[in-house]
Amino acid sequence: MDFIGLKINCSADMQEIVLAELSLFEFVAFEELEDGIYAACEEKDWDENEIKEVLEKYNLCFSFQKVEKINWNEEWEKNYDPVIIDDQIIVRASFHTPRPAFPHEIIVTPNMTFGTGHHATTYQVLKYQFGMDHEGKRVLDMGCGTGALAIMAAQKGATDILAVDIDEWCVENTTENIALNNFPEIRVKQGSVDILEQEAPFEIILANINKNILLDQIEMYSTKLEKAGMLVLSGFYEHDIDDLLLHSDQFQLQYVDRSTRNKWAMLALRKI
Repeated sequence: MDFIGLKINCSADMQEIVLAELSLFEFVAFEELEDGIYAACEEKDWDENEIKEVLEKYNLCFSFQKVEKINWNEEWEKNYDPVIIDDQIIVRASFHTPRPAFPHEIIVTPNMTFGTGHHATTYQVLKYQFGMDHEGKRVLDMGCGTGALAIMAAQKGATDILAVDIDEWCVENTTENIALNNFPEIRVKQGSVDILEQEAPFEIILANINKNILLDQIEMYSTKLEKAGMLVLSGFYEHDIDDLLLHSDQFQLQYVDRSTRNKWAMLALRKI
C-alpha cells in the first residue's frame, strides 16, 4: 500500500497543538522536525479537505505527497534512542540492550503514541516521580499515551493504578507496554475526564496533556484527589504556569514545585 507524507511548517510552540490535532486522524507515524512536523498515513485514510480545514485555522503552511510503503517500525529502530534521566531512569524499546544498572527501566514500544520520554513534558514528570512516595498509593495517569508514567508508578510501589486516554491507539499501546513491563494489575480505560466520576479518589494524579484541557479538567482532578494528595501537571509551556496556578487556586490546590525543560513546564500541586 502507498502512504501520504504530510510536512507542516510550524514553530516549536505550535508543535504540541499540531500533534494533538493530527492525533484525531488516522496517521501511523509522526516525527518532530526542527521547523515543524512530519506525519504519514495510509492513502486510503487520507482526507485532504479535512486536513486543510484543521491546518488553515492556524494559518500553517503544509505540503503532502504520495510515498512508497515504509516499514515504520524499522524506521523507528534506526532513530529511536533510549532516554536516560539522571542516571536513575531509562526509557528504552524492547530492541535495545537491557540496562539493569538503572533503578528504573521502562520498556515502551516506539510508535506514534506520545509519552516515550523523549518529549520534555514526559521527561519532567518521570524525573519528579522518582522523588515521590508512591508506596501503596492509588494513582491516576490521565492522558496516558504510552503508559510510561503509570509503569513508573508501579515500579515505585503504587498498588492501584488507572491509566486513561481518550485515544484508542494510546489505550492499545499502554496495554501492550504494561504487559512488556510485567504490570498486568494496571487498569487501562478509554475515555475522557467523565470516566473518573465512578472512581474512588486518588492519592496521586499525573496529567500530561495540554494547557486548555488541563484548565478544563482541573476541577475534576481536585474532586478526585484525596486531601494532601499530589497533582502533577505537564504538557504546557513555561509562560502558561501563572494561568494554571491562578486557576488551580480556585480548587484547593496549593503550589509545591515546578520545573522547566526546553521551554516546556511541569507543576506539582497539593490538595489542601
